[in-house]
Amino acid sequence: MSTPDRLTKTQRRDEARAAALKLREQQQRTAKRQRTIAIAVAVGGVIVLAVVIWTIFAQGNRSSLADVALRPAGSTLSGGIPVGADGVAGSTATPAAADAVVVAVYSDYLCPICGVFEQTNGATLDQLRQSGEIVVEYHPVSILDRSSGGTAYSTRSATAAALVAAQAPEAFVDFHNALFTNQPVETSDTPYLTDAQIADLARTAGVPDAVAATIESGEYLGTQADAAGKPLDQTYVPWVLAATEQASKDLGQLGTPTIVIDGKVLDTKQYNWQEPGVLAQAIADAKG
Repeated sequence: MSTPDRLTKTQRRDEARAAALKLREQQQRTAKRQRTIAIAVAVGGVIVLAVVIWTIFAQGNRSSLADVALRPAGSTLSGGIPVGADGVAGSTATPAAADAVVVAVYSDYLCPICGVFEQTNGATLDQLRQSGEIVVEYHPVSILDRSSGGTAYSTRSATAAALVAAQAPEAFVDFHNALFTNQPVETSDTPYLTDAQIADLARTAGVPDAVAATIESGEYLGTQADAAGKPLDQTYVPWVLAATEQASKDLGQLGTPTIVIDGKVLDTKQYNWQEPGVLAQAIADAKG
């Protein structure tokens, strides 16, 4: 005897199909909503980053280093940060030695070949500088922002270096070295250093926490505003960008690294600095 309330096999199959279809539609709606949210967040992040970068470059849109309001103490009008035997950035105590050879190094902290230069010659430059034979003139420039995944890493790292040179000059060389030791890989998927990570490197290099905190908070980029909504100008971004522009003018064509010994660009065909000892020989030859 049949039971009217019992579903037939066909009816059960139809109901199962209907339930599966309903579940699939719900899943599709959920997935679509999640994609919409993800896209909105991503776009919002891009917009925020774009505004930050626009602010950086808008503040730095000055053509002359002489016109820049905030410069590291002791920096040159060619955009260099001289360091003598005492190891203090911008020091006027030792860089004026009459017989010291001035070795200017133009580098971008994202430039991989600059990293090779530091690995090959950094210790040599430190030794010659500490002995008083040379003055190293550091020129941090910003030419590789386009290769930093939208993070403006070249500008940020160079600005942090300028800040340290100005506010913790005795720690500048160690911080400079730390940036290259922990250099991100250009144009890779490897995350570029955040402001917090740059600040940690600064602390490791002996930079006082108050200065490192300025990097960690982002204040060093001058993207914060005063009570009236006007961007704060206490940033070394304009100096970095003006120094980069000045380097282009002085060198004719700016590539990194570029080494200038006593005003003469190093001939890398004659002196291949990638070979140990060659840069030291070039410096000795310049000294005569």
